[in-house]
Amino acid sequence: MVNVSTTTTSPLADAEITDTSLRAFLHGLPGVDQVGAEQRAATLASRSIKTSAKAQAIDLAISMVDLTTLEGADTPGKVRAMCAKAVRPDPADPSVPKVAAVCVYPDLVAQAVRALKGTGVRVASVATAFPSGRSSLDVKVQDTKLAVEAGADEIDMVIDRGAFLSGRYMRVFEEIARIKAACGDAHLKVILETGELVTYDNVRRASWLAMMAGADFIKTSTGKISPAATLPVTMIMLEAVRDFRAATGEMVGVKPAGGIRTTKDAIKHLVLVNEVAGDDWLTPEWYRLGASSLLNDLLMQRQKMTTGRYAGPDHFTLD
Repeated sequence: MVNVSTTTTSPLADAEITDTSLRAFLHGLPGVDQVGAEQRAATLASRSIKTSAKAQAIDLAISMVDLTTLEGADTPGKVRAMCAKAVRPDPADPSVPKVAAVCVYPDLVAQAVRALKGTGVRVASVATAFPSGRSSLDVKVQDTKLAVEAGADEIDMVIDRGAFLSGRYMRVFEEIARIKAACGDAHLKVILETGELVTYDNVRRASWLAMMAGADFIKTSTGKISPAATLPVTMIMLEAVRDFRAATGEMVGVKPAGGIRTTKDAIKHLVLVNEVAGDDWLTPEWYRLGASSLLNDLLMQRQKMTTGRYAGPDHFTLD
């Protein structure tokens, strides 16, 4: 059992959270109408925006990107090059905003910290046996501490989907709370891996569970599983953070990751944020786009709007 004592009006604030009370709360959340959710997401995605608004949306999307490399072949040189791109996405155009963060494996955090010192671009690190999450809690905590000690500003952890899907909600809650404590001053993004959660009801329950356990952000995916950041799933998570703030007064961020590759995709997400959660979330502080290939498309679309022509495919570095 876990004691929760806050100054908010959280549904379980100032109460002893037990497996029974947590299960009752999560299963008491309103169910998700699958057809209705998918239709609403599709309707919002079909909205168009004017040229001037599109230019602003592209710059906003660039500023929300977590530029990411999570490959076994990653090297210090690749990380340094990516950090340079994060700070100056288009070397020929200093008006392009820098991205929000660079996301790497824990052993490359120190390289990113050195490369980004003084730039304002944050360093994020995946941890907790990413992407499977299949390890002991002690190993996950140590993994997190190593990344934080190396200078990570943000930790992206993965939940134990096996525990969640088998109904062991308290195990997942306690694990998130332990990782949050290990983060110290670093922000915690909790990856739900929504492609493995099967139902929209599970996405809603996992979102609330993560927020109640201390998540600063809830994140759709590792990017290693398909489907990843679908619009209906992101919409349900945005509804969750909106309702969580209404219940507790606390804001939690959202990070869709995986499958967001084009400017059109990014703008659909920004429309979704505005219509579902509200414009308070339209800032890199509260909304991120986890991507590796998205940035180049945003840069090409931006240049097209500025100059009237597309850049060649070799104009920007490959990520």
